[in-house]
Amino acid sequence: MTRSATIERLPSADDQSTPGEAMAQTHRSRFAQDEYSVETAESVLDLIGETPLLRLNHRLARGIKAPLYAKLEYLNPGGSVKDRIGLRMIEAAEREGKLKKGGTIIEPTSGNTGVGLAMVAALKGYKTIFVMPDKMSPEKVALLKAYGAEVVVAPTNVARESPESYYSVADRLTREISGAFQPNQYFNENNPLSHYETTGPEIWRQTNGRIDVFIAGVGTGGTITGVARYLKERNPEITIVGVDTEGSLYTGKEVKPYKVEGVGEDFIPGTVDLDIIDAWETISDREAFLMCRRMAREEGILVGGSCGLAVAGALRYARKVDEDKVVVVLLPDSGRSYLSKIYNDDWMRDQGFIDRFGDRKVVADLLPTASTLICAEGSETARAVIDRMHQHGISQIPVVASTISEGCAPSLDAIIGVIEERSLLEKVFRRPETLDAQVTTVMDAPLPFVDAAEDMEDLFPLFTDGGNGAIIVREGEPVGIITRSDLLEFVAHQRSSRQQEAAKAAPKANSKGGAQ
Repeated sequence: MTRSATIERLPSADDQSTPGEAMAQTHRSRFAQDEYSVETAESVLDLIGETPLLRLNHRLARGIKAPLYAKLEYLNPGGSVKDRIGLRMIEAAEREGKLKKGGTIIEPTSGNTGVGLAMVAALKGYKTIFVMPDKMSPEKVALLKAYGAEVVVAPTNVARESPESYYSVADRLTREISGAFQPNQYFNENNPLSHYETTGPEIWRQTNGRIDVFIAGVGTGGTITGVARYLKERNPEITIVGVDTEGSLYTGKEVKPYKVEGVGEDFIPGTVDLDIIDAWETISDREAFLMCRRMAREEGILVGGSCGLAVAGALRYARKVDEDKVVVVLLPDSGRSYLSKIYNDDWMRDQGFIDRFGDRKVVADLLPTASTLICAEGSETARAVIDRMHQHGISQIPVVASTISEGCAPSLDAIIGVIEERSLLEKVFRRPETLDAQVTTVMDAPLPFVDAAEDMEDLFPLFTDGGNGAIIVREGEPVGIITRSDLLEFVAHQRSSRQQEAAKAAPKANSKGGAQ
């Protein structure tokens, strides 16, 4: 079997074949029987693309009505979405005569593009030199060297135009080394084109054309631009959401240092079409990294920081989406390149990402030893519910559809809404007769559910995104409500306790004032 010099356009949802037949056709194009009648790929390059969708339907997406799917790009043979562009850029350079036999490929990279290029170069016999910023994980450096690449490390916190920046160093090496070629993923149109011709059609076919929202982190912008162009050609109503990191130029006025790798920029690359992006979500380093750790524990998915950023943004945006909308978020790379950072407690603690409470705290720590969820029945009047809230000193009360026995917890499905003190006051002020209306006519949407075993850290996005409360669930039953004031009080108490413990542990000053 010989490999085509170009990436073939994949079957789409508009083809006459069924989704199963289209998948089988794509499968046959990637594999063939050899002389021993074994179905096999001829090279690792034939395994690039056709990554699956996975529905995020466990604790991670609890409280989100819209179906949320993850495109698992870390299942590419090189471990990231950048395998797609590495192959495309090299094959295009060969066709155009820019890369010749015995040549050297030089590229500034955060690591993943380097791996994609190095994998292709290893099969085609090219030398590779990659220039990386010094914030990249040691695993990425070791991985590139494993493919036979030379790695040059440059400082991160310098201006792009500085001769020390990893962009400038790559440019200089390209000029100085004979036969060198720089793909330049930041300005190479084959970057978004590879996603227009492969990733976009895959998503369209895999969702049977039902995708409504596509979400991805934005670095070079090639992925989101290429996918968006294809999807919007099929359906202009599809919403494209970019996820950026705090400190990046895409959503910030001032560029600041950040730790997430592979996303955000301090300049606008030529490969991104900002006009095609309909909405943005901005995520902090801390939120991105903690989301990575949650995904490993709750979904069994080990991913990199840019994936945590994308999923955190997707969860935030998906809360605004109707339940009949199909949402797809792209996960660019594997977490195996970040074991010494994101998944290392010492590194996370040194960076201040997991030292908020000292020892690990879970949501259940907010509940009193004996807690009972107080509910209102849908048939009750607002006046009666106000009296009950006053009696128990609470500001929010879930509304259930049917009568429940005293002391018994309702099922999760029975909770149809919530009465919130502030919202109800506004309604009563405008229409006093609301006091005698059934609570089902004045209630708000149900509060999100959080598992009692989840990390306390996971609660913060719920409240920083404008939420007023959450229902705590233990073994499938609702057992209590947590409010913003509850969380604030808990944090203040924990901080006070830690300061007191630190003061007790500190050595007493010498009575004469001199140090020993």
